[in-house]
Amino acid sequence: MRINTIKPAPGSKRPRLRVGRGASAGQGKTCGRGVKGQRARKGGYHKVGFEGGQMPLQRRMPKVGFRSAIKATRAEVRLDELAKVQGDVVDLAALKAANVVPAHAEVAKVVLSGSITRAVTLKGVGATKGAKAAIEAAGGRLEA
Repeated sequence: MRINTIKPAPGSKRPRLRVGRGASAGQGKTCGRGVKGQRARKGGYHKVGFEGGQMPLQRRMPKVGFRSAIKATRAEVRLDELAKVQGDVVDLAALKAANVVPAHAEVAKVVLSGSITRAVTLKGVGATKGAKAAIEAAGGRLEA
């Protein structure tokens, strides 16, 4: 099989329907547009979801929730996930290398969830009050 011999499957491409060419052609007179109304007219355009002037469904429904724009750039790290990081210094690059935080994360924060046994140094990574106490209890420290 060659690239220049590839063709669509038989029957998958139908010929364009020529409308307005008489009754015997199948789409004569109104050409499949029905009778009168905005959609029957030339240039009879309306927006998607338009309901003839009635308040559209998407505007009748109440607004719900909030989606933060900065959520994608923030990441939470559990204490037990720090064990996956190689070396004693834990910074954002090390967390990304260990696949603990997503690659597009700009800010990371360690939260108190799980436990930590080895001493680590947090550099440029935030920590909650409880996580900070647990890291220091394990012999680690935090650097700004």
